[in-house]
Amino acid sequence: MSDEHRLEEKFLSQEAERRISQKLDKAEQIEIDVQTDLLKIVQGQADGVSVAGQGLVIQKDIRVQEIRLQTDSIAINPLSALFGQIELNEPVNAIVRIILTEVDINRTLTSDFVHSRMQNFELNVDGEIVSFEPQQIQVFLPGDGKIECRGKVLLKEMGNTRPLAYTAVLRPRTHSQPAMLESFNCTDGKGISIELVTALMQKAKELMNMPFLKWEDMAFSIKDIEVEIGSLTLMVEAKVKQIPSSITELSP
Repeated sequence: MSDEHRLEEKFLSQEAERRISQKLDKAEQIEIDVQTDLLKIVQGQADGVSVAGQGLVIQKDIRVQEIRLQTDSIAINPLSALFGQIELNEPVNAIVRIILTEVDINRTLTSDFVHSRMQNFELNVDGEIVSFEPQQIQVFLPGDGKIECRGKVLLKEMGNTRPLAYTAVLRPRTHSQPAMLESFNCTDGKGISIELVTALMQKAKELMNMPFLKWEDMAFSIKDIEVEIGSLTLMVEAKVKQIPSSITELSP
């Protein structure tokens, strides 16, 4: 690549870094590489975009330890690209690697952003609607591929509402094994019926077998999860129609 082309890439990349950094509460490190040249920009094309960041904080309570993203070739708005703002003209495929620490996960779970989006979870148990209202959840990553969850919910069934506390240990689905529930214990409350446990397991199976999940203009699937002591690594494939506004605007 000529020095002239490299200067064009450098300008676009630095301007994109500046724009994104302004919208983050904190970024220990962020590097964006827009792989293109002036001719391709005018034609609305780029060979790809890569992003590498560490210690990214959004809305003070949501933190990502590390993220690495690489897209394939993309069609972009040429006028916006000249000012370092990437607007997609066509959907783009991306591979994303995300590392979250145990501290970061629990900090996010107590954030206003998560609380504002917590909704009652309903199940049909033999023709009766049973709902769960989340109250509290905490995640522990002890290693050996395990995730431990401790939480409290309000259980509403048969016209009654009662508190329920639980602990669960699971192994997430990976490229080589299905998801496994190692244990589930009710630590406070009267426990739950076998019928409710069966309905919960069936709902969990349906969710885990979904080919992809949707969030705003993104469809993504988790291809692999690695759990180590104190950290969780996600390998994600995504199809992006447009950069979601709520990545940088997470107000309820």
